[in-house]
Amino acid sequence: MHGGAKGSGVPKGQANGNYRHGGFTGKAIQERRSILDFIRRAKDALS
Repeated sequence: MHGGAKGSGVPKGQANGNYRHGGFTGKAIQERRSILDFIRRAKDALS
């Protein structure tokens, strides 16, 4: 069967054995998006 009881599944974050470096945490993704947006706006302003 697919699914499961509420709360079942793998642990979140560092408790998960597949957690490596934190490069795909919500905070890290948002930081990358902010930096890329800044670079795009800077390029547009210079051209």
